[in-house]
Amino acid sequence: MTESGETKHLIKINLPGGIVYPGDLLEILAIAKANGVKSIRFGNRQQLIFGVDRAMLADLAHAFFSADIAYEVDADEYPNITSSYVTEEILNASNWLREGVYKDILNAFNHRPKLKINIVDHAQNLIPFFTGHLNFVSSEVSNYWFLHIRYPRTNEMYSWPALVYSEDIPLISKLLEEKLLNPSSGNEIKIEGLALYQEFAKAHGLVGQAYQKPMQHSSFRLPYYEGFNKYGQHKLWLGIYRRHEEFPLELLAEIAETCVKTRIGQLYTTAWKSIIIKSIQPADRQFWSHLLDKHRLNVRHAANELNWQLEDVCQEALNLKLHLVKYFEEADLRTFGLCFAIKTKPRTGLFGSVIIRKKEAKTNEGETLYEVLHTKNFNPNNKEFVVFAPFNRKEDLAESLAKLCEYYYSLQLNFALPKANENLKQSEVLELHQVYQCKHCQTIFDDIYGDEFNNVKPGVKFEEIENYLCPLCEAPKEDFIKVDIQKNIA
Repeated sequence: MTESGETKHLIKINLPGGIVYPGDLLEILAIAKANGVKSIRFGNRQQLIFGVDRAMLADLAHAFFSADIAYEVDADEYPNITSSYVTEEILNASNWLREGVYKDILNAFNHRPKLKINIVDHAQNLIPFFTGHLNFVSSEVSNYWFLHIRYPRTNEMYSWPALVYSEDIPLISKLLEEKLLNPSSGNEIKIEGLALYQEFAKAHGLVGQAYQKPMQHSSFRLPYYEGFNKYGQHKLWLGIYRRHEEFPLELLAEIAETCVKTRIGQLYTTAWKSIIIKSIQPADRQFWSHLLDKHRLNVRHAANELNWQLEDVCQEALNLKLHLVKYFEEADLRTFGLCFAIKTKPRTGLFGSVIIRKKEAKTNEGETLYEVLHTKNFNPNNKEFVVFAPFNRKEDLAESLAKLCEYYYSLQLNFALPKANENLKQSEVLELHQVYQCKHCQTIFDDIYGDEFNNVKPGVKFEEIENYLCPLCEAPKEDFIKVDIQKNIA
């Protein structure tokens, strides 16, 4: 991580459920400031992140130890528990999932999970459903949850055979972690779900309930999560997003102090690296407006800038996003109903209906290549991907995304799609080219480019490679299938 041009060690502090109390935040900010930190970011899993110089690590460690604040340095061994608590009251219409249920579940965790855990309301669209390893999604039955297990380092999902009771979520999470992670080698293993469910129920007296009906994927519409908004009986909530992701310490300190002054008990982080303040009384809006004025905060960014997921503290992805958003704005491009993710590294668990994935291969001139994918039904909670444009230079990406948006809206309106070659220039000719594609994550192996991640040189045939693993999800060679893609040749 860089800040002021200097290399920093990355400090991560989990905020379980995406909740932080103003007093706790002020304590973290004071320690950070004393150790030379100027700004803080929030991560995709609702955690707090900042960089610190190596010379300050010892002082920082002492201060955090004295304050009993758990943290990690340049590591993510203990991922944050993500929850949709932030949406309660303001962005969903759940019949039974309220503040007390979230708090009871989060407070019952007596271990630091090493697996990613999501606890989300099925009726909301702000927090992703399936970016965790253990994904608890509320059902229509009060205090019961669907559980979808994503095996670590894969996109393979398993549905738990019964609904899980709220009070059992922490225990089941701990038991599953012990089964999924091999403590002796650190390697992940798969489980036989039904047998394990029966074992847990017998040994621990877990209260399960049969499905009344399977979980349904609702249509996705990312809500606008910024600015002042009314809800409930004469209350307001305020969302704050930062274009470059950084929140100056002075800004966050004043936000926390204003919460204390106006008797607001907690702040919330989102999966979009923003924060939300709820329970603002109309009479107190003046204090928050003054804060926005003082720090020159714009709280009405374009919707096509707010629907992006990027890897945490990744300047490369942020620069690419800003480049593409500028094109979207100039083209007045509609993106409502879509959300975008930029992946620059393998095995990045981001959330998006459209994925822009950096390829290991480059052009002959050394230019970076990207592939554009979309989920099968354009619902970002779906984990089945379709390759739309496999090879794009940076300058080609915006046009490919514009075409994909046209494709999406034509599907919404049941229009007939244009033929694949309608937009080709007269000097261009299509030919079919055979590649191999992973059936799990849709990653393509093309012998023209090879695979730098697996040290496979360009020109080496897929059939000649031994012990090949997918660079994204680590599926074996046998899980790749032959596919034909269209290529333009002059």
